[in-house]
Amino acid sequence: MIVLVGFMGAGKTTIGRVLAGQLGLPFADSDLVIEQRTGRQVRHIFAEDGEPAFRALEHEVIADLLDGPDAVLALGGGAPEHPGVQTALKAAVAKQAEVVYLQVGYQQAMQRVAGDEYRPLLARPGLDDLYQHRLDVYGSVASLTIATDGRRPEAISQDVIEHLLQAPSG
Repeated sequence: MIVLVGFMGAGKTTIGRVLAGQLGLPFADSDLVIEQRTGRQVRHIFAEDGEPAFRALEHEVIADLLDGPDAVLALGGGAPEHPGVQTALKAAVAKQAEVVYLQVGYQQAMQRVAGDEYRPLLARPGLDDLYQHRLDVYGSVASLTIATDGRRPEAISQDVIEHLLQAPSG
């Protein structure tokens, strides 16, 4: 299991698809799985039910995915803040999963997601403070950190694969 975490615009979905293709693994995006299971868009769940309800649902879906077959899994940017998700990620790492923190600078992230109406947090005041807060969260759950600024998804994916090849198998 390879789990990708990072702020919005880090490239989790794009890199996840590339990585899954290179490794011959299925790819799942936790936000898309939530939408498939609920029949509702994430932005609507946020708007109608509130962020706490969304985070509880997100935790449930992620725990389920982590217990499933090996895959490349991209998590929503805020998912690692939930204590239950943190516990599930640490348990997954203990079972040989890799949690890869795709590190992106704030300016680069904002350029990548500018104008994306499907990102409910873009309208949130204090987004730069949220970004700063989440940096420590991502680092605390990651077993590998890779910088993404100015880099192509294929190169980042190759860095992950090289790390996996060097890692001792358990």
